[in-house]
Amino acid sequence: MSSGSATGQPVMKIGRLVLPGPAPGVEDAARLCARLALLYDGGAAAVVCDAGAVTAPGLGAVEVLARLRLAARGRGGFTVTGAGPALRALLGLVGLSELLGEVEQREPAGGVEEGVEADDLPV
Repeated sequence: MSSGSATGQPVMKIGRLVLPGPAPGVEDAARLCARLALLYDGGAAAVVCDAGAVTAPGLGAVEVLARLRLAARGRGGFTVTGAGPALRALLGLVGLSELLGEVEQREPAGGVEEGVEADDLPV
């Protein structure tokens, strides 16, 4: 997976997978999952999936990405780059926005209070 660089630091091999555009569909899933497996089997510690060509995403594109995410589970990192606004919105709607490598904004857990300054206390 890694080898030493000139500085002695390990080098992590990152694979690249490109989604077909303008709208990948379910029929593309098996081929893309097989390609993903080859990248991991070839020593990739992580795979970056380029979605830049996806200009008309639909639920087929979401299904492809969900299947890729499942295929990557336990094998290494998997993130999506180049996603346009429409694909980002779809992934957000179905709860897969973590594929974009962005932290979701969530409500604080119940019972958690913000810090209180001494001058904020009621009199």
